[in-house]
Amino acid sequence: MKTIKFIFLSFALVFLTLSVQAQRGARMGYLDMEYILESVPEYQEASTQLAGKVQRWKKDLDKMNDEIEQMKLNLSNEGVLLTKELIEEREEEIKILEDEMLKYQQDRFGPNGDLDIQRRQLVQPIQDQVFNIVQEIAEAKKYDFIFDKSADVVMLFASKRNDISEQVLRSINRAARREEAKSRKDKKEIEKREELSLEEENEVTEREISAEERKNERERLLEERKRVRDSIRAANKIEFEEKRRLLIEERQRRKDSLSKIRNGEDPPVEGDGEGNGGDGNGGGLK
Repeated sequence: MKTIKFIFLSFALVFLTLSVQAQRGARMGYLDMEYILESVPEYQEASTQLAGKVQRWKKDLDKMNDEIEQMKLNLSNEGVLLTKELIEEREEEIKILEDEMLKYQQDRFGPNGDLDIQRRQLVQPIQDQVFNIVQEIAEAKKYDFIFDKSADVVMLFASKRNDISEQVLRSINRAARREEAKSRKDKKEIEKREELSLEEENEVTEREISAEERKNERERLLEERKRVRDSIRAANKIEFEEKRRLLIEERQRRKDSLSKIRNGEDPPVEGDGEGNGGDGNGGGLK
């Protein structure tokens, strides 16, 4: 009960302070830490790797639990056949395995476990970067308060114009581009981009995206034309090969026919048969 009263008084004090500052013309802004984290590629890649580890840890726990449950089942089925000493020995073995499983679970998922530590290690560098950027923005834009929209502070209304998430994310991306820049030309290009306002950079980004889309469309059309040409060439090649095959078969048939004529019987010669020579029919004329 005392804890609830303390929390209530703390919130009341915070909102009272905000009300007083608002009456004096205080300037407030906010950011969405979850949105920023989701927009940082390095964080997403590390989160995916951590999720893979969590799945492996859960599988290990499931395997350990299945082994323990099977041992309990075996003991239940064979208990009537075992001596008291053997039963106690198996129960002790099961207890040891249960303690090991509980320790493994605490080491991986408990407070200050591997999951908790690696999450902090994953988020901490980005949080530190965001904190430094927020300090710079607050000083440059004269903000009195900047809140995290994704935290436990309840925000009943927040105007979009006071959202500095994009400014923070823009600064993070700038730092990443500066680290990735290898040539002097790349660094100059980055410095030139950093001189632009948020609206100007958004316009440049939109033009770059549009140009990239047009480039991709041209490449797609060229690829489609190449595919059509290759298809036509393949069809022509098949047609040519078929004509060539038929021509070779026709030549072979003619060759085989001539070979049969040469090796077989010659056609009969005219005048070389009965009735062409003299016989008794015409020789008896006087």
